[in-house]
Amino acid sequence: MEEEYRVTVRTAMTPNAGSYGTAQVTLLGTQAVSPTVSVGNGKQRLTPGSECVITIRTKESLGSVALVRLCLEGRSGFPDLDWFCQGVEVAALSSARKRRRHIEYFPCSKWLRTADGSIVLWSRRVCIVNLETVNVLKDHRVQELQIKQKYFRWSTFAEGLPHCVDMTSVNQLGPNMSYMRQSPGSNLLYLRGFGEMACSWSSLEDMEILFAHNSQGKTTAKYVHDHWKEDSFFGYQCLNGCNPLMLHRIQHVPPNMSITPEMLHPFLPEDSSLEQEIKLGTIFLLDYKLLEGVPPNTINGKQQYLAAPLCLLHCDHQGVLKPIAIQVQQTPGPQNPVFVPSDPELDWLLAKTWVRCADFQCHQLISHFLRTHILGEVVCIATLRQFPEIHPLYQLLMPHIWSTLQINIQARMSLLASGGVFDKSIGCGLKGIPVLLRNATQQLSYRSLCVPDDLEDRGVGSLRQSYYAQDALRVWAILHSFVSNWVDLYYDSNCKVKQDVELQNWIREIFTHGFLELSQSGIPQSFQTKMELSKFVTMIIFSCSALHAAVNFSQLEFSLWMPNSPTTMNRPPPQSKGSVTMDDFLSILPDVNVTCSVLTTLSLLSQPGADFIPLCQYREEHFSSDAPRRLVEVLQRELNSLSAEIADRNSQLELPYPYLSPDRIENSVTI
Repeated sequence: MEEEYRVTVRTAMTPNAGSYGTAQVTLLGTQAVSPTVSVGNGKQRLTPGSECVITIRTKESLGSVALVRLCLEGRSGFPDLDWFCQGVEVAALSSARKRRRHIEYFPCSKWLRTADGSIVLWSRRVCIVNLETVNVLKDHRVQELQIKQKYFRWSTFAEGLPHCVDMTSVNQLGPNMSYMRQSPGSNLLYLRGFGEMACSWSSLEDMEILFAHNSQGKTTAKYVHDHWKEDSFFGYQCLNGCNPLMLHRIQHVPPNMSITPEMLHPFLPEDSSLEQEIKLGTIFLLDYKLLEGVPPNTINGKQQYLAAPLCLLHCDHQGVLKPIAIQVQQTPGPQNPVFVPSDPELDWLLAKTWVRCADFQCHQLISHFLRTHILGEVVCIATLRQFPEIHPLYQLLMPHIWSTLQINIQARMSLLASGGVFDKSIGCGLKGIPVLLRNATQQLSYRSLCVPDDLEDRGVGSLRQSYYAQDALRVWAILHSFVSNWVDLYYDSNCKVKQDVELQNWIREIFTHGFLELSQSGIPQSFQTKMELSKFVTMIIFSCSALHAAVNFSQLEFSLWMPNSPTTMNRPPPQSKGSVTMDDFLSILPDVNVTCSVLTTLSLLSQPGADFIPLCQYREEHFSSDAPRRLVEVLQRELNSLSAEIADRNSQLELPYPYLSPDRIENSVTI
């Protein structure tokens, strides 16, 4: 029985989407496969925005058209240009009057290259594997994963670290997994010309000159400059700076911290004691023990120094958090004094500066790189290898994780490579990076990645000045509601979750390659319930969007005044009190060329691109059916409402906290 199909091939509207080549189109039905027909010949061309209509005739019934195969072929005598196909519409025609009796749309939104062979398009329908009933679709799920598993392979950046993609060049990703970020146009003029100045700063006044020329329009940076010496601002940064993940409430003083209740009594309420304040829950700790044993760098030919400080803080009745004791190194002893606020001003300032330097290392490599970039890459690889594109979780997750492969390949080839900024300007250099990341991977827990659990465990969720905590909880709640409803659309019972083989393979691969089968991490090894699945997916989306916004887009503002966030220290930690001069302080800080090198990098990395996509503002056809689209519409209304509420609150704050306002959160890790 002959059948006829009218096929419309759409090229995207973007200026460079067209190609001189021709597209070969084949329909894959539930019963048979159509002949292959060429598109782009005659008067029809694959130009931007074009709709090329062809007719495909078959000698036998295809059944239902389940898939469309596309292949780009070059045209002799013309350049071999890639082609961006928007999608293909297939209309089955009634044999009697050639009327369309059924229309199916197969979205593409992909680049095709002549060298890549064919790609296969699904219809809008998404489905989990255990509900798939069409044999041709079942077979193609398997074939798609086999192809992607050969292409996206696991590799190792360093032993003991989460695994990464086995690629050393962005070109290996191909056009559909890479992107061109539109630069926001950072002005680097006033950071250039310092490359040969491998010397200490001669005065704070010289730093002021550099700061003044680079801080135009940066309100937070100016606030940091004006308040960096204040104990209350030190405490504020523990809650709302670019690394708000280190502070935690304690039930007892660490045994390796040489303090007595009498030593701290002057810095607590007059009628209270250290024991009472601990019981009240007002004593907090910063502990940088992960830095212990990390080999320091050599910069400008000089040995650098790292420390693993312990810092006690107290939160007063007004909700103001202040440091009350700092031990710069982990092991107590006479050459490792505990500094307190009543010590000479420069002694106390230097002790706080050692904490800030330690925080810089942990912020960059743990809170930022490990918990957002590396986590996103692990999930992206597992998603590509274990979920076919028709899987609902592929469509939900990929807008948030797809960009991590490119940005991490670039980081490993530049920032983290020989001659990069970590090699030349950071205390934790190339030898220290794998050690610190290995330490952090061993200690990383699932609860610490989930906002409500993390804030509860660290005891900071209820602190009045913790705007990160307040905003993170609200963003998490909105995302979790959306994800839970999304899961409900495709899994009507816990049994469906347990039976989804693709899903179980996915989480097992994440556990194996991302968390190295460390059972103490608490990361799921399988999913038994919809609730477990919803929580994990929410964590991934939050980490690769909101958390990344909090730890990345804030970093230039808090680091532009270098003494607030030094990247390295030129001299060892102090072994006594009362001998530090301003010249000593300046000589300990990073050199002039190191300062400018790091600020140049932060200027490039900590600003959203001109093509910034806000959280959950999806631009592709991921959610083309009605039910998920309605969920997205509700989600976007809730996020817009939260943005307005945060803006209203910030208008009343001396120092606004905008980084978790949904309209400031980028949808994925692109920088």
